[in-house]
Amino acid sequence: MVFLGPPGAGKGTQALRISEKFGFPQISTGDMLRDAVVRKTALGLKAAPIMAAGELVPDQIVTGLIEDRVTRADCDRGFILDGYPRTIQQAGALSALLHNLGCPLNRVVEFRVDEEAVVRRFSLRLTCRNCKAVYNKVFNPPRRADVCDKCGGELYLRDDDREDVVRHRLSVYRSQTAPLVRYYEEAGLLSVIDADQPIERVASELEALVLQNGKA
Repeated sequence: MVFLGPPGAGKGTQALRISEKFGFPQISTGDMLRDAVVRKTALGLKAAPIMAAGELVPDQIVTGLIEDRVTRADCDRGFILDGYPRTIQQAGALSALLHNLGCPLNRVVEFRVDEEAVVRRFSLRLTCRNCKAVYNKVFNPPRRADVCDKCGGELYLRDDDREDVVRHRLSVYRSQTAPLVRYYEEAGLLSVIDADQPIERVASELEALVLQNGKA
């Protein structure tokens, strides 16, 4: 399955829930890239300024990450792609990769959400520097201010969660990623979920889609 939607639509949260319930790996290009940035790998050093500006990392780099990840043994039963593809070109590369692996794409889920709601979500979001757990100052606050409940790490506002960067990321999504909606709709693979609903309602709809595709 592929999860599409603007930054802050809840794709990562829902992908993790589905992963935990059904045992499919959640493959997040954003997480992989941020990890490379933190570890200051060659890839991370190239990606850091691009990500901080809210731009998309070049296709060649991201596609290489995906190819390496989906060929691991834990993906044999299936997997969820969160944050990839982001362009028509990446969608073509993914199609070719899955064809070569004999692993067809079952479903693409678009998370639709109001953009102003997205901006508000990011302004309230805090991330743990240590374990990467995510909190919301209003809906899911930590027990102690700026301290992670899980590991005691420092909570902070990521550079790419600042309002100016978020609005730019949304603009990039509209221009480069949104065309994927029509691409997958024409392929008969698209399902749409209202991501402004409560988390449990969104999770219930996603679980139904997984079961429909016979992957549980």
